[in-house]
Amino acid sequence: MSHSEGIIGTLDEAVGTLAAEARELYLDRHVPVLDAPPSPLSFYREYVSPNKPVLIRNGLQHWTANNKWTPQYLREKIGGCVVTVAVTPNGYADAITDGKFVMPEERRMEMSNFLDIMEHPDQHSGVFYIQKQNSNFTDEFREIIGDVESDIPWGTEAFGSLPDAVNFWMGDTRAVTSMHKDPYENLYCVVRGSKTFMLIPPTDAAFVPYETYQAAKFIERDGEFQIEDDLDTGEVPWIAVNPLNPDLSLYPEFGKARGVEVMVREGEILYLPSLWFHHVRQSHGCIAVNYWYDMQFDIKYNYYNFLQNVNSVNRKMTKI
Repeated sequence: MSHSEGIIGTLDEAVGTLAAEARELYLDRHVPVLDAPPSPLSFYREYVSPNKPVLIRNGLQHWTANNKWTPQYLREKIGGCVVTVAVTPNGYADAITDGKFVMPEERRMEMSNFLDIMEHPDQHSGVFYIQKQNSNFTDEFREIIGDVESDIPWGTEAFGSLPDAVNFWMGDTRAVTSMHKDPYENLYCVVRGSKTFMLIPPTDAAFVPYETYQAAKFIERDGEFQIEDDLDTGEVPWIAVNPLNPDLSLYPEFGKARGVEVMVREGEILYLPSLWFHHVRQSHGCIAVNYWYDMQFDIKYNYYNFLQNVNSVNRKMTKI
């Protein structure tokens, strides 16, 4: 008997059935791999429309960045440019630390200074990561924009628009992106090194716990990092578990989530669909460029918000 033929008596059973049917009907056990970029139509039909990730190889050979973006080239080309760098004591920016949602200290420094830190990370206090978004690539790295494409043509055609933002990423292997989701269709391109993504589909949202945390920021004073509350931001809802080491005694439902892990290597592109939960690690000095395309706020978005509201109601009922 299929799940749809059974009798569902509780909200827990309903959201469990949703996740189970998604796995049975269309989600892949592993992220599929294409050996060449797809046509816009097949990309849309097979991955964008069903909201499924895919890894694409051999899609960046024409980028001159593949050969150019060495430390020496970056020093010569943009060494004097001032860039925004996130600095934390533990590698976790925009993540839960000591029971608070802690954002990084942002420092402005010349790119050459950042490259010095990448070459000798142990000689510096803190973990450094160029991760500022809001299209930092077009804002702070204009001198090397011509080394990559301004968009991904087959993606642009499939999404029906140009990217909302293009972001540049480079950092320490200790820098980790905590689990979150974005309202963007994401084409993530690795130029140097590798990134490892842990992905959880939005149909498993019922199993991903959120808590509300006081927002705060890291501040370094006299070589010591402190956490200071950000009263202007107030409280922030954020995912309460580290997927690599979840506390299942506190959040047992997370054990029902079915994540998939995928490594994105040099020259590869990951299509990360909108609203998928993702946690990211990287090799040291990894360089990447990602393209954010605005998602369609259509019936899928409507259903996802409904699911989130159901989850919220269910959690409140459970606590009563």
